[in-house]
Amino acid sequence: MPVCDICCEELPSEAEMRTHLLLSHMENVMACPFCSLSGVSYDELSFHISIAHIDKDCQDTKTTVVDSGQENLNDWTAQRPSSTKTSNVNVKNMDKGISTSPKSSPPAVARASGAIKLVRTTPTSSNNATRERKDGRRKSKQKRLSSPLKEGCFSCPMCSLVCKDCFILQEHVELHLQDQDAAEGAGPEAGTSTEASSTSNGRSAVMHYECPMCSLSCPSSSSLQEHVELHLEYGSASATGHSSEDLTLARKLQEEEEQKWREAETRREAEDFKKLQKQFGLDNSGGYRKQMERTMERAVSRGQMVPAEFHRKKVEMLESLASGMDDGRSKTSGLVEALCRYYQKDASDCAHVWLCAETDHYSSSEGDKGWGCGYRNFQMLLSSLHRMEQYNLLPVSVPSIPRVQALIEEAWGQGADPQGASHFNHRLQGTRAWIGATEIYAVFTSLSVKARIVDFHKPTGPGDTHPRLFEWVKQYFSHSASRVARLPPKVVQTTLPPIYLQHQGHSRSIIGVEQKVNGNLCLLLFDPGCAPREMRRVLSQDTAATMVRRMRKFSGGLKHRQYQAVAVEGLLTPEEKRSRILNSRTLCAEKIP
Repeated sequence: MPVCDICCEELPSEAEMRTHLLLSHMENVMACPFCSLSGVSYDELSFHISIAHIDKDCQDTKTTVVDSGQENLNDWTAQRPSSTKTSNVNVKNMDKGISTSPKSSPPAVARASGAIKLVRTTPTSSNNATRERKDGRRKSKQKRLSSPLKEGCFSCPMCSLVCKDCFILQEHVELHLQDQDAAEGAGPEAGTSTEASSTSNGRSAVMHYECPMCSLSCPSSSSLQEHVELHLEYGSASATGHSSEDLTLARKLQEEEEQKWREAETRREAEDFKKLQKQFGLDNSGGYRKQMERTMERAVSRGQMVPAEFHRKKVEMLESLASGMDDGRSKTSGLVEALCRYYQKDASDCAHVWLCAETDHYSSSEGDKGWGCGYRNFQMLLSSLHRMEQYNLLPVSVPSIPRVQALIEEAWGQGADPQGASHFNHRLQGTRAWIGATEIYAVFTSLSVKARIVDFHKPTGPGDTHPRLFEWVKQYFSHSASRVARLPPKVVQTTLPPIYLQHQGHSRSIIGVEQKVNGNLCLLLFDPGCAPREMRRVLSQDTAATMVRRMRKFSGGLKHRQYQAVAVEGLLTPEEKRSRILNSRTLCAEKIP
C-alpha cells in the first residue's frame, strides 16, 4: 500500500494517494517546520528539508531498563514512565553549535513535562536498526506536520514551553543546558535526592530531600537527618495530633460511660427507695382501715368468711376507730400471773426469775399484720402502766393503732423529735409506716412519762452476741427487788413495766429475765407476731412449758447488729417535759458500750 512521505498515512491505491497529496499538501501553504521558510511548493519544501535540516532527524536506538544503580552515569538515558519505547534526546545549540544529551544529567532529575526513569542503552542488529530508523523517520515527519510549528510556534524539546520566535526558543534551550551543567557539578549528592522541583517556567531545578515520616521537604541531607532525629526522639507532629485525638475520644467515651453509670445508679436508687417505702408503709397504699377491709374482702371471696360476718366485723372496726380505743380482740390477759405459777412449780433449772408487772399481750390483727409490731408493743406498755397508780394521768383505756398514730403526730406538733417527723413527712395516719424506739420515746414525752433510750450499738460478746444487753436487763429488774430482801426468792414479780426492745425489722417486749443454775441469763419476750390462741396456752398448766420455751431467748438467739431498748422510769414535771422536748431536736441515746 502506498504511504505518504509527508504525513506517513497509508492509502489503498495510487489514485487516492494523488488525491491526498492534492487536498492535504498541495493546496495548503507549505512551511518548513524547522525554520521560517514558507510559500514554496511541495517539491521545493522536500528538497529544502533533505538538504538544510537532514541532521534534525531523530537517531533511533534500542534501550533496556536498568535494574541496578551502581553503573556509570554515562551509560544511562532518560525515559518517561508512560512510554513503552525509549530514545536519546539530542539538543543542538542553534547559534553556538553546542550539543548535549540528557543522559549526562543525574538519575534523580525530574523534567517539567513529567517524571523520568533511567535506562541503559544496548546495541541492536543492523536489520532492527534499519527498520526502527525508518519507522522513526515516518513518526518524526508526522510529528512535524501535526505540531504547533505548522502554525508558526516553536516548542522546547526539553519542557512543555512553546515559543513564537525561534530566537527566544534558542535562549530558552541555553538556560536548560546551563541548569544541567550545574546539576552535573553537584556530584553524588544529587544522586541521593528523593525529589527535584522546578520553577513554574522550568528554568531551574532545586534538589529537595523528602522526610520518610511526614511530608516535609528539606534543602539538604544534614537538615533532613536532624529532622528525622526529632521524629524519633519526640514523635512526629501528626502522631501527636492522633494521640491527642485518641485521648480526647477516650475521655469522651469515659464520660459517657460514667454518665450512663450515674443514670443507672439513680434509677436503681429510686427503685430501692420505692421498695423501702412499700416495705415501711410509706407508699400511700392505705393504713389500718384499708388493710382491714381488703383482708376481710379476700376472706369472703375465698369462702373463709360469710358476708354477714364481714359486715358485722366492719361495723365493729368503724366503731373502734371512731372511739379511738382498741377493740381488744387481739388482747390476752393474765399471762404474767400464769408465768409466776409455772416458775414456782416447775423450771427446776432456774435459780432466779424476775418478771415485770402484770401486762396484757396484744397480737397483730388483719389490719396491721406485717407493720404494726411497734404499735402493739406500745399498747403492751400502756396496759402495764394503767395498773400503776402513779400513771393515772394516762388515758384510761388502750388506744387503737390509728389513735396511736395520732398521738405520735401530736408529739411531733409539740416539737418532739423533729428529725423523725421529717422522716415521715409529719404524717402517720392513713399509712402503714413502721415506728421505732424514737417514736415511742417522743409519744411518752408528750404524755409526761419519763423514758430513756439505751442503744446497744454493737455486739459485745463472741459470735456477734450481746451479753451486755442481758446484764443490763437483769440489773433493771433486780434493782428494785434487792431493796426488799437481801436474798431474793426464786420468782420475783416486780412493779416495773416491760421494756420495749427494737431491732432491725421487728420489735418485742421484755417481760422478764431468767438466771439459770449455771449463771446463764435468758430473756422472756412477748412477741406481737404470736397469735392470741397461742398465747392463751400459757394459761394452761399442761401447755405452759411449751410456750415458755418459745418465749425464752438466750444470748445466742439475739444476734442482730444493733438493739435499742426503751425503759419507762416515772413521770416528768412540766419543766422536765419542756427540757426533753427541746433536747429531742438532737436526740441522743445512752450507748452501751
